[in-house]
Amino acid sequence: MDNIPIIKTVSGLRHFLDRYSRRSLALDLAESSSSILGQIGLVPTMGALHAGHLSLIQRARQENQCVIVSIFVNPLQFAAHEDLAQYPQTLAQDQALCQAQGVDAIFAPTVEAIAANPPLTQVVPPAVLTERLCGLSRPSHFTGVATIVLKLFHIVQPDRAYFGEKDAQQLAIIQRLVEDLNLVVTIVPCPIIREDSGLAYSSRNEYLTATQKQQATLLHHSLQAATYSFEWGVRDRQSLLATVAQTLAKEPQVQVEYVDLVHPLTLQTLERIT
Repeated sequence: MDNIPIIKTVSGLRHFLDRYSRRSLALDLAESSSSILGQIGLVPTMGALHAGHLSLIQRARQENQCVIVSIFVNPLQFAAHEDLAQYPQTLAQDQALCQAQGVDAIFAPTVEAIAANPPLTQVVPPAVLTERLCGLSRPSHFTGVATIVLKLFHIVQPDRAYFGEKDAQQLAIIQRLVEDLNLVVTIVPCPIIREDSGLAYSSRNEYLTATQKQQATLLHHSLQAATYSFEWGVRDRQSLLATVAQTLAKEPQVQVEYVDLVHPLTLQTLERIT
């Protein structure tokens, strides 16, 4: 079996999608009854694929005739002091994983192909979504994310795009982007996939030692503790956050940047869950 194509230019991807569209039209004329005929699913990633990404791809494969996985380590979402140069890049391994999941093509553009003429026209999401949570320490991050995600939507023209709920703030911002700009794409949120320890899969987990990975499981344990409190009737923000803080305090190496209780779409602080 031939390897699935890795497409590195916008024109190359458009040529691929044009050929796909013609094949799809031929099937349609043959009166295929498939409800996913002609549907394109996009899974945007930065590569270094893991079980979390694969769950998105599997969902996309179930719901679309054509599945495109984009792999682009987006320099616009990294600040000068962050880990752009160190971010893991494993394209050959990613290709094999995508092939096993039945992906139709990988779009892995070069920076020159997708962000060649800085300063780019930028997409600036509403400050009420970005100037909080992760945005407090990464002030330009979500502008970089939104700019490249919108470019991917325009280039691929997907019917559906798949994002993990692990990056909850990013998901809310992209949902708002689609709503505000009247984009014809359905955003499909997908559940967090965790290791056996409870640690959420992440490409950056590669940076952690075995000891640090074990320490990081407290993130999940703290959320579980808050969930148990909620199930026992605790509804106010202060008490739930205190439960999280108490669990995290058990590990001196864990340094908390923020903990909050917010609405999943607006990201506004909730004083109480009703």
